[in-house]
Amino acid sequence: MDTAALSADLAARFQGLTTRASKDMPAFDVPAASLAQVVQYLRDTHGFDLLTDLCGLDRGPAISPRFSVIIHLIGSTHHAYVRLAAACPNDAAPSVPSVSALYPGANWHEREVFDMFGIRFDGHPDLRRILMWDTYPHHPLRKEFPLAGVEVDLPAADVAAVTGRRVEAAPMMGGPFVSPGGTMAKAEPIARDESWSEENPKA
Repeated sequence: MDTAALSADLAARFQGLTTRASKDMPAFDVPAASLAQVVQYLRDTHGFDLLTDLCGLDRGPAISPRFSVIIHLIGSTHHAYVRLAAACPNDAAPSVPSVSALYPGANWHEREVFDMFGIRFDGHPDLRRILMWDTYPHHPLRKEFPLAGVEVDLPAADVAAVTGRRVEAAPMMGGPFVSPGGTMAKAEPIARDESWSEENPKA
C-alpha cells in the first residue's frame, strides 16, 4: 500500500484529519465526529476489512483532550495495517461514535472501553459494562484509579447484609492490573509505595 497516497486521499476527503507519528504503520488523528465515516471509507474504498483492535487511552486529568479511542484496521488482501486515533472532545463526558455497525467485532471492544475508561460510544446497540457489574462506581483503567484497586460494596445487597463484607482491594502482588514477573518494584515502579503481599503486609 502507498502510504503517501493513502494520507493524501484521506486528508483531501476528511477535514481535520492529520497524520500521526508512527514507527510501524500509517497512522492518523481523526476528529471524533468523523470517526465512523473515516472507518467506513477505509473499509469500502481501501480494503481495510478487519478491525483487529479498539482500545482507550487516558492521558491523565492534567491534559486535555484527556481521552482518546485508538482503532487498528488491517486489509486481508493487501495485508497492510492502519491506526486511527480519535480524541474525545469532552473530558468530563468522553464519547465518540460507535463503529460496531461497520465491524460487529467492535461491539465487545467498545463495551470494554466504556467499562474500563468511561468513554461512551454513541449509537452502540447495547452499551453495558462487560467486566465489572452494572453499578460499579469506578473505571479501573483511568489514571487516578489505584493499581491495587479500591474497596467497594458487594454488588448483591442481600449478600452484603448477611456477610457484612465488601469487595476488597486486590493486593499488588498478582493483582489484576499488575505486570507479571519479577519483584513488584521492578514490574510496576509507579507502585513502589503500594507494593504489598501476604509476606509483606500493607503498612
